[in-house]
Amino acid sequence: MKPASILTRFVAGSESDPELPSADLATKREAFERTIRLVSSARLRDAVMAPLADDDDELALLAEIEGATSSRLIAEERGHGGLSAEELVHGVPHAKFINASFAYAKPREPGRFNPADRGAWYAALAVETCLAEVGHHLTQALADAGDFNAVVEYGEMIASMSGIFLDLRETPGHPSLDPEKSKGYPVGNALAAQARAEGHNGIIYSSVRHPDGTCIAALWPNVVQSVTQGALYRLTWSGSPEFTWEAA
Repeated sequence: MKPASILTRFVAGSESDPELPSADLATKREAFERTIRLVSSARLRDAVMAPLADDDDELALLAEIEGATSSRLIAEERGHGGLSAEELVHGVPHAKFINASFAYAKPREPGRFNPADRGAWYAALAVETCLAEVGHHLTQALADAGDFNAVVEYGEMIASMSGIFLDLRETPGHPSLDPEKSKGYPVGNALAAQARAEGHNGIIYSSVRHPDGTCIAALWPNVVQSVTQGALYRLTWSGSPEFTWEAA
């Protein structure tokens, strides 16, 4: 592992390696005592199949059926996509939420710093940044559906993180932070793949959706520590792309 910097060089014009300017990107040892990730409140409730069961035997059967199709449970047992079972965490608070963030990657849509077959734990230092980021992506989904009327609730998952991170805060114009997914995401994925290969814990970067906000993408499940649940927030769209939020 390089302790001071990571050199990002990719082959121009390569289909697998998007073109990037050669640059020294700083790495930094950081300890974040409190980071925030927002999770849909539906995932914070008891198992959704519980109301369908009349007794414990039926609940166990439903759980077995759920496990056969659950990416998280499959990943914990034998790995899934680009995630090995050995990487996942066990016996720690809210392990299922940590593992799910890596196991439930979108098959046809990678994130800014994760490929289509492997997720990441995206968090921020302030809840306002989380709300801006989540609100942006939900607004895009509503636009695709052609209906800007929705009310959703999200809950805080608060965690600590520490280790060596690739730090993009001093390079806000880095191409991985381009607001356009088609431009920023391929670069970010290549950068994250190199960071994982060099053993870095994650990537710190300036929020693309919230001025002055700071985001962190944890690239390994065991980077996410001491997870607790926090406050609930309600986001509302009333016929337009603008949304409001309030504590629920």
